[in-house]
Amino acid sequence: MGLLAHLLGGFTWFVGPLVIWLIKKEESPFVNDQGKEALNFQILITISYVVCMIGMAIPFVQCVFAIAIFAVPIVGLIFAILGGVEANKGVVYRYPFNLRLIS
Repeated sequence: MGLLAHLLGGFTWFVGPLVIWLIKKEESPFVNDQGKEALNFQILITISYVVCMIGMAIPFVQCVFAIAIFAVPIVGLIFAILGGVEANKGVVYRYPFNLRLIS
């Protein structure tokens, strides 16, 4: 289930990890930990994407946010896949940058 929490995040943003974490958090400490990690990361990705969308409305920096608006989901997907692979091995995965909103 840790694998699924990470991989769903790459495609459903924060909704997939949230559902997995809410349903399975009491069954396994590993799934609880990895579900929270994936959920926190996907919340960060969602916030970053919204900031990029808002930044697109600011003159003179639109090109920076235009590049970032494409990079954010790609980076999120890559790290979600890496997290899924590590979770599948049973290794506790920590994203290189993450907000720990849910602890």
